[in-house]
Amino acid sequence: MKKRTIAVLVALLTFAVGVAIARFTLPRFRTSAPPPAPAKHEIQLSNYRLSGPYQHENLTIFLVHGPDQAFSGPYTPLQQAMERKLVAVYETSEVNELAIENRSASEEVFVQAGDIVRGGQQDRTLAVDLIVPAKSGRIPIDAFCVESGRWTQRGAESAVEFSSSQDMVATKELKFATKAEASQARVWREVETAKEDLSHSVHADVAGVASRSSMQLVLENDKVRESAAKYIDKLTSLVDEHRDVIGFVFAINNKLNSADVYPSNAMFKQFWPRLLKAAAVEAVSSPAAARAAHQALSINAVGDFIVAAEKGSESLNEVTKRTHMVKRESEQGIFFETRDMAHGGAWVHRNYLTR
Repeated sequence: MKKRTIAVLVALLTFAVGVAIARFTLPRFRTSAPPPAPAKHEIQLSNYRLSGPYQHENLTIFLVHGPDQAFSGPYTPLQQAMERKLVAVYETSEVNELAIENRSASEEVFVQAGDIVRGGQQDRTLAVDLIVPAKSGRIPIDAFCVESGRWTQRGAESAVEFSSSQDMVATKELKFATKAEASQARVWREVETAKEDLSHSVHADVAGVASRSSMQLVLENDKVRESAAKYIDKLTSLVDEHRDVIGFVFAINNKLNSADVYPSNAMFKQFWPRLLKAAAVEAVSSPAAARAAHQALSINAVGDFIVAAEKGSESLNEVTKRTHMVKRESEQGIFFETRDMAHGGAWVHRNYLTR
């Protein structure tokens, strides 16, 4: 009996070993397709590395990584400069032109197209990037009204000088209206559209009491802020996890929107809070249900857009002798590059807008 038991065990062991050997040596046959490869989360372009996606609700972000450039400032953002009273922005009584003055003895200030200045005879958005040198005197700067109807003092605000610059314009359509089309009429239309979309999304009237047409007061609305804060709280720490992040690309409802890139991690981080808020507000204004109409955006598609946008036909806007803005237009979008001519034409900001 024992010999028979031992024989059975030996036979079973031999069979198991044979199966194991066959598993690793014989060709394999599948009755179904292999599982898909994991999605790529990083790609290398000629000048950047992209990572992502990072997502909350209908807002998707891809980070742009790269080394700090040989020259990257430092510049003080307009928001901080106005808070510290280093810079004054003056009303000129011209709808599409203001004046800016840097009073600092040493700090240089960077204005980014899309910055909103509050006050004056109407709230404005500044239409161009501009490097404002120390002790600049008054420099003219192109602007568009992001408020209509008012042309007088508002409450206790000064009608001759603007009080702050807390926010940026918050939709791609507004960016196009100011930077690409340069149309005041379209700016007013897009402000009204943004106000209506946000009111619908947050189920409340978001127009300001002091001025129902002001985009800035819409951005200050409690419901808008609370809704945008949900995105900001989830995504703001992304840049803290990477020391080489110099920009970001974002999509809303899986549809590619725009990108901003800077020559250093330090400069990008200065602008990140307002850039993220503007993207979050735009996401709030766009119903998440629309996401189903578009396939998930791949990181390769983002890279293809960045490369294609940089190859468009080129034109130059000499904003000042110090600040030049290059524009390249292609079928995919528009690329803007701001250069500091006091430092050999070093680029200080790149903006990509999809069509």
